[in-house]
Amino acid sequence: MFGVSTYCLNHEPLSTALEKLAPITDCVEIMDDGLHFLTSAEPLESYSYRYFIHAPSRGVNIASLLEPIRRASVEVLTQAFTVAAEVGADVVIHPGYYAWSAERDPAVERFRQSLAELTLAADELSVTFFVENMGNWEYFFLRTCDDLPLIDGIGFVLDVGHANLNGCLDCFLAHPAAHFHLHDNDGTDDTHSPVGTGTIDFSAVMKAVRQSGVTPIVEVETFDGVVASISALTAIDAAVRGE
Repeated sequence: MFGVSTYCLNHEPLSTALEKLAPITDCVEIMDDGLHFLTSAEPLESYSYRYFIHAPSRGVNIASLLEPIRRASVEVLTQAFTVAAEVGADVVIHPGYYAWSAERDPAVERFRQSLAELTLAADELSVTFFVENMGNWEYFFLRTCDDLPLIDGIGFVLDVGHANLNGCLDCFLAHPAAHFHLHDNDGTDDTHSPVGTGTIDFSAVMKAVRQSGVTPIVEVETFDGVVASISALTAIDAAVRGE
């Protein structure tokens, strides 16, 4: 029912993380950054998980007005698509940002250009990708529902923790999502806390997840927090279904 992001074990080698997650899930989202950065699909092929890949995000900006950076960012994400194609994984990407408020309009055009190029690359590789809403980081796209038209035709990843930070979770829950990231916070910091320790109404979240029919990803900061979150979400889901 619940997948897990390797984010909770990002301080461990990827092989260690994959071994440790095996008893609690059969679906894993690789946080393709840091120690878990993928140069090939080889580290994943020894396991029987259903995979998602969260493409590199810390060092890329597909909305950059600096063309070499924008182009390189698309290239990095395309490489993630190539790895994803080998293991049948869908890919999550971030929407990028603009450095100055006055640059928003031209950055929108660069963002759209990058999405067009990524769509072409994904089609050639038979890969599906989704775009994630962002937290309360100034100048990032897709912080609120107002930016949803920018990804029209591309799947949307609802990160409920990010939406809570921007006070727009209800609005995002009303929009069809192709993928979910589940974690909690108190509405001020992106703490990736265990479910039930913050201010998010996960009953409403689980109703939306159930209606979507997709496998949500628990993206909590610690392994123990992931285990606790799966237990809490299982109980919430049962309540939602009236069991």
